[in-house]
Amino acid sequence: MAGTRDGDGWTDDRYEYRPVRIEGDVSRLTASVRLAIQAEFSGWELSRLRLYPGGVRKIVLRRRLGAQQGLLPEPTF
Repeated sequence: MAGTRDGDGWTDDRYEYRPVRIEGDVSRLTASVRLAIQAEFSGWELSRLRLYPGGVRKIVLRRRLGAQQGLLPEPTF
């Protein structure tokens, strides 16, 4: 994915990306609720999800760059 890296996340021409890691001891329901809250209140959407042995989930969230950039909160996990 081409773009500029910014701390834990990066951007490209249209989107801002943030990696998120959810440990294996977190249930599937809890993980989906956490992601739904980020989508509803912070404008993030799911870009990629990988499930690893032990139940660890590595997720990449994205949101469109625009006039509101910097006004929306960061993912809180």
